[in-house]
Amino acid sequence: MKPYSAENKKMFFFLLVMAVTCATGFQGWRTIYNNFAVEQVGITGQENGIIQGMREIPGFLSFLVIYVLLFIKEHHLAAVSVLIMGMGVAFTGVLDSFGGLLFSTMVMSFGFHYYETVNQSLTLQHFSSTQTPLVLGRVRSANALANITVGISVIGLSYVLDYSAIFGLLGGLVAVVGLGAYFSNPSPKETTPQQKKFILRSRYKLFYALTFMAGARRQVFVAFAVFLLVQRFSFSLQEIAVLFLINNVINFFVAPMVGKAINRFGERTVLSVEYSMLIIVFLVYAFAQSKAVVAAAYVLDHIFFSCSIAIPSFFRKIADPGEVAPSMAVGFTINHIVAVIIPVIGGLVWMVDYRIPFVGGAVLAGVSLYLARLVPSRENLKPVVTRVK
Repeated sequence: MKPYSAENKKMFFFLLVMAVTCATGFQGWRTIYNNFAVEQVGITGQENGIIQGMREIPGFLSFLVIYVLLFIKEHHLAAVSVLIMGMGVAFTGVLDSFGGLLFSTMVMSFGFHYYETVNQSLTLQHFSSTQTPLVLGRVRSANALANITVGISVIGLSYVLDYSAIFGLLGGLVAVVGLGAYFSNPSPKETTPQQKKFILRSRYKLFYALTFMAGARRQVFVAFAVFLLVQRFSFSLQEIAVLFLINNVINFFVAPMVGKAINRFGERTVLSVEYSMLIIVFLVYAFAQSKAVVAAAYVLDHIFFSCSIAIPSFFRKIADPGEVAPSMAVGFTINHIVAVIIPVIGGLVWMVDYRIPFVGGAVLAGVSLYLARLVPSRENLKPVVTRVK
């Protein structure tokens, strides 16, 4: 089954190109960042926590997308966001100080988070409830393919270029594609008008709770998993790139299967499997002493992250069509409420014992598992078809 129809084919390929470009920039940035930060800038765990906390401030401010859309179309904002992200990636290698990393990370993050907000909004608006998980799965698969290319490229480039040149090359490529995409028009003429105001609905409370916990749990991984591999287990840049490569080869095949699994088994089952496995993964991070074991946990973490597309898929079925854009913006803000704080707190407790952030991650995954069990079963979860006047 194709994840698109004749009416939304252009939007599917627009989202695919934007997603691949964004993945290229972000994957290149995070592949190099930890080694660059430790080896060249010399930041500590506490400083890394501050940078990662600041990185999430743009995500917390995602609700402002609602008001930005008063002046610019959503697909144009997606392209501009990718352009800004590319500029942030390019700045990273040039500003090689703690303050410089803070600045370049913020620029990159504004582009990344605003793109992610409108990307999910456009997907939910333009595709049906059965198409949505398939589109999200295909996009994740395409991201994985892009990440594979970036991983191989970084491994090769690391032998001939320094960090600054690699950051500049990747960031420049992303910015150019974002600029070109601005002049495209993939949106059909007739779509449900989106409300341009801040919206909170009690009937969306489970979506808000799942989104909140996903942001909290994910930040433990984003801020400290690779940092653990580099600082505690002495993984080299080449080894980190190889791990990313393995992850994305697997996810290239797994992500589309997750989309199909959501349609077959329902969001509740898929989310329950994800959170059950992540409890184990975080405990392995905390207590494993083997380099091979912690690397295996990192690969599993990436595999089950693909299951998170069940959250927007769930929202697609309970949302009023005219409330998708503002609700996605609010959802991203909710996702980042504690995401701003957790890396900073995690950095502080890391200085006491590096295991503490990961034990905390296991607890967060447990709470998410409880919430996942509150999602209605596939048979009882029917899409809303009413429109907001």
